Amino acid sequence: MKILPKFAQLKANERRARAYSDMIRQEAKIGGELFGPVPAGHRREFFCLDKYTWIWHEEWIDARKQRRIITTRYDVRANAVLKAQDGQPYQPVPYDEAINLYQAVELYENRVNEFYSRQLQTTG
Repeated sequence: MKILPKFAQLKANERRARAYSDMIRQEAKIGGELFGPVPAGHRREFFCLDKYTWIWHEEWIDARKQRRIITTRYDVRANAVLKAQDGQPYQPVPYDEAINLYQAVELYENRVNEFYSRQLQTTG
């Protein structure tokens, strides 16, 4: 009978993991819409992966009917912001790009907080 508590705990962990994944997906969608509507056939995401990491991901079909994917990972450090794109090594970002990222992060946080506030109002 000792297996039953472990099974229940596993289910709880699975539910938490699923809820976290669902939250990240919703936040990525919100972030992808920060800079205007996402064109038909495109997928655009911008989200906070962890305390120091931001992801910009975009997918689309180009004029030659080729699938294009660009993923940019920003690592925010105390003294610099580093960027890696599509498996390339990390590079420091220029000052202007760091400012743009900062502004995008602020806008993202505002929109995500508004989303969760509305969710609490409709479920509370």
